[in-house]
Amino acid sequence: MVSIPSLWLPILVSAVFVFIASSIIHMMLRYHYTDMKKLPDETGVADALRKLTIPDGHYFLPHAADMKEMKTPEFKEKMTKGPNGILTIWSGGNPGMTKFLVQWFVFCLVVGVLAAYVAGRALGPGAEFLSVLRFAGVMGFACYTVAGYSESIWYRRPWSVSLKNTIDGLVYGVLTGLAFGWLWPS
Repeated sequence: MVSIPSLWLPILVSAVFVFIASSIIHMMLRYHYTDMKKLPDETGVADALRKLTIPDGHYFLPHAADMKEMKTPEFKEKMTKGPNGILTIWSGGNPGMTKFLVQWFVFCLVVGVLAAYVAGRALGPGAEFLSVLRFAGVMGFACYTVAGYSESIWYRRPWSVSLKNTIDGLVYGVLTGLAFGWLWPS
């Protein structure tokens, strides 16, 4: 067994590797640019929403307070009539990327800690490179990928987006596994 604190270097290095890879994927490869569609009459929709002064949040249209309300004829009519959707609103202005990049890096560190926990419990000091890669890599892949499928299952995010995120997760998982295999204590 290998303790999590003794794996601080592979945790940090794997987070840096994934952070750099995700920057390349999103800024240079650009295959995620088609993940979201442009609304027809974007300006008209934005103007209409702006007038409503909707607070930042995640909204479902139509919304029912509970299962009882979902069974009412009024709610069923709203669902049938449409439109139905999920809408995330945030305030205007230039939000800057720093906050999001810091949160992403912290998330990468958390994934590294989880990979360290699993690999550290399964393997001892001096474990073979491929064994370490396998345990840490699979854990990294699972963390970066699997939870996103619920977005396609429940919230109608296109499956093509989940597939692209799975490819990203495979890259991130391999990088996580390589960092751990390379820096595994002997």
